[in-house]
Amino acid sequence: MDRNTVIGFVLIGMLLMGMFYFNNKGNAAYQAEQQRLADSIARTKPKVDIAKMKLDSLRFDSTRREKAAGSLQQDGAVAETTLENEVMKITFTNKGAQPKTVELKNYKTLDGKPVIIQQGEFNKISYDINTGENVTGHTADLVFVTGAKTENADKSQTLTFSIKDSAGKQITHQYTLRANDYLLDFAIVLNGAEKLVSKNTINLQWQTQTNQIEKDEVYEKGQTHICYLTDGSYDFTMLGNSGDDKKFEKPVDWLSVKQQFFVSALVNKNKFQSAEIKWTVPADTSLHILAQTVASCNINIGSGSQATVPLQLYYGPSDYHVLKAYNNKMENIVPYGSGVFAFVKYINRHVLLPVFDILRKNVASMGIVILLLTLFIRLLTSPILYKSYVSGAKMKALKPEIDKLKEKHGEDKQAFSMDQMKLWKSAGVSPLGGCLPAVLQIPIFMSLYYFFQSNISLRGQNFLWAKDLAAYDSIYNIPFNIPFYGDHVSLFTLTAVITSLLISIYSMTNMQDNSNPVMKYMPYIFPVLLLGVFNKLPSALTWYYTISNTITLILQIVIQKYIIDHDKILAQIEENRKKPVKQSKLQERIQAMQDANKKVQDVKAKTQKK
Repeated sequence: MDRNTVIGFVLIGMLLMGMFYFNNKGNAAYQAEQQRLADSIARTKPKVDIAKMKLDSLRFDSTRREKAAGSLQQDGAVAETTLENEVMKITFTNKGAQPKTVELKNYKTLDGKPVIIQQGEFNKISYDINTGENVTGHTADLVFVTGAKTENADKSQTLTFSIKDSAGKQITHQYTLRANDYLLDFAIVLNGAEKLVSKNTINLQWQTQTNQIEKDEVYEKGQTHICYLTDGSYDFTMLGNSGDDKKFEKPVDWLSVKQQFFVSALVNKNKFQSAEIKWTVPADTSLHILAQTVASCNINIGSGSQATVPLQLYYGPSDYHVLKAYNNKMENIVPYGSGVFAFVKYINRHVLLPVFDILRKNVASMGIVILLLTLFIRLLTSPILYKSYVSGAKMKALKPEIDKLKEKHGEDKQAFSMDQMKLWKSAGVSPLGGCLPAVLQIPIFMSLYYFFQSNISLRGQNFLWAKDLAAYDSIYNIPFNIPFYGDHVSLFTLTAVITSLLISIYSMTNMQDNSNPVMKYMPYIFPVLLLGVFNKLPSALTWYYTISNTITLILQIVIQKYIIDHDKILAQIEENRKKPVKQSKLQERIQAMQDANKKVQDVKAKTQKK
């Protein structure tokens, strides 16, 4: 650049700097003037006494509670008490005589903090009672008298809260926590029940707030279900984007909110007569609240002055073995298979889970456990796969003759198809020999898909670069979100996709016909789809898929190049050709239809020539 151009750029730069300087200075002056005006307006307003407001609020709350309590004598002071065993710690409040905070000791969050599955003012257990003449109160508003904790002979602990009046009416909440157990017994005992409750029915309201616990909030929300057992039948509903509701006209055994790996549940040993559950999904993701649930459950307490309602509260892991021990079908909460693939839960429960448990008890590394489980699965499926590879080898051996048929028939696809079928039959080759084993492996793949997403034993287990095998592994966080892919790079997903692509490339080289554009590019489409689908899935699943693909590739190469004798296969094909070809009735019908169609085509061709 010449001197004048340089001077021009310098002047423009100085002009811009001056503009920014004076602009910022003017903006600062404007902000100062606005603040001065705001302060002047604030000084003219009466001062608000925050302390007085808090005191007034407490007085109002106290007055409201006293009015709602009616003749029931309240403690007055709100206090907290804890019950604790080897696996959990529950903090109770005497306001409402209910659990306030539940901490699971054996599980940690990603930052090493204890897993807390109940906390916050939204969580509540309450029901309406008659506290006086035309006066109704909510138990959640009443301050109960806290009784002494007692330790029972079986090492369980019992904590009792009670509230009563001078006429003998009394409400008692009794909680019993057994040793090394996640199930909390909760009994509601009413003395003077006919006066405390209208129409012999308690409408119990159970509120829960489900907070984010796992790494990926969106994925955890997708794994969160509303589960229930009604009329002896288990079912669940997905959380959805905004929420929903569900009404139960038939008796309900229990209701639960299942997160990815943890469960909160309300159980009635005598069943709820009917129930309704509603849930909402907060739109504000910064709150890290997955859902807020309100369940209204009707309990018939019968006639009489005394009534006991035997309830239970479960706060614990979504662990199949733990839930199975309660004998109330809560093990169905663990989603080992659902929808069209509901049947694979039996494969998971009775085949994969027992083998997985044996390996887990004897092998320290969870990554090696998955590797050994993969080898076990491949050993089970090896006979099917071997037949598939043999069928592929036969098809490859027939490729020169298939090429001759193509050259012979040219564009006459129907004639080529008929001769191809005859060739396959004479050689004893089934066209389904290669694809049928792949179809049979779909249930195994789907069972593992559900297994690795639902098994809590994988949670928090690290392997190689993956910090948590129950969540996706990430070697690089992308500063923006790529549609269909995400905002991170999962290395196990890349290894799974690359090994799948290598299998596709190797299979292409052995294809009988790779001239069809659809068939030519189809093997490459599936690995690309995996890249987006697997990127958010647990690294345990993508690690398994990497191992399985690697074994498949090695087996294909070894079996087809070193085990399968192609000369022997050709000799066997020649022997099969000498034998009379037996056709099933279905094959005879297909052949007859093809022959009839061929005759029609021949007649049309002759007519067109004339």
